[in-house]
Amino acid sequence: MRPLLLKGHERSLTQVKYNREGDLIFTVAKDKEASIWFSFNGERLGTFIGHGGTIWSIDVDKETFLSATGSADFTAKLWRVETGETVFTFPLDTPVRRVEFNVANDKLLTVTDEVMGFKGSITIFKLNYDDIYNQDTTPVLVVHTKEGFERVTVAGWSYLDKYIIAGHRDGTISKIDAQTGELIDSVKVHDGLVTDLQFSEDRTYFITSSKDKISKILDVDTLKVLKVYETDAPLNSAAITPVKNFVVLGGGQEARDVTTTSANQGKFEARFFHKIFEDEIGRVKGHFGPLNYIAVHPKGTSYASGGEDGYVRVHEFEKSYYDFKYDVEKTAEATANSKLNASDDEE
Repeated sequence: MRPLLLKGHERSLTQVKYNREGDLIFTVAKDKEASIWFSFNGERLGTFIGHGGTIWSIDVDKETFLSATGSADFTAKLWRVETGETVFTFPLDTPVRRVEFNVANDKLLTVTDEVMGFKGSITIFKLNYDDIYNQDTTPVLVVHTKEGFERVTVAGWSYLDKYIIAGHRDGTISKIDAQTGELIDSVKVHDGLVTDLQFSEDRTYFITSSKDKISKILDVDTLKVLKVYETDAPLNSAAITPVKNFVVLGGGQEARDVTTTSANQGKFEARFFHKIFEDEIGRVKGHFGPLNYIAVHPKGTSYASGGEDGYVRVHEFEKSYYDFKYDVEKTAEATANSKLNASDDEE
């Protein structure tokens, strides 16, 4: 898969998003600008300039009319995609780590950080599309971090905007009523910080990634763990492919933990696992640092990864990807043989 290399940021990437049609890619980084690219050829369409600090998150609404960004400058901003102008700025008490439009396209979710005595929260704003320059800064819902819980690191909307699913610093996943803010259920599924949370196409289940080197798929209604994918490196992102039964994981050892400059040493690869059988089926190299975020094209034709090296790599899936047939019997046999060989070596 020969990639498109997108170089428009001076610092490491923090998030990458496709719009609903998949013709545009939105990227943000630890610099102060967001960029928009054509996904088919990697040409940069424009930039959003206006934040005063690291931009941690970006999203785009269903019509590709408004984009939202969350920044370390204590604000979330709305942008007019067509013109690149700042439409509105929502002031918040702490840095904004995640932004996401809801399914109905009339609310904006923000996740704020825990600093300076503030415990962090999930804050929801109602959006006014009749007059996009006049938004209400009073939230319709604020979900503060509950007693006994560590701060929320990521969050998103479930199907029909019924629930908010949140990942916490201690590896807990919680389910929150999106209307009342009431905590419905919680379960500890990771031994480390939850770094990413992305939903399936119908938003009935979701995938998590964590610093504990494990990714899991959970059911929205029950919070039951459905699938587990184990790796040998800390994970920063995980995505579900909508066409084939695969998941794509990304991460890698942080620079201070890598003893050489070798990309192999740091495990800077996108890892493909079979979604159903949980087996790793392939890796794609290329980044010279950890992969910080992975997004899959909504039609399943490509994926984009944003790295610590400041590059976005866009990979179009080739014919062999679609033709791939998973042979359960051969894989089971190979796994059994490898375990047998391992036991022989121990003897």
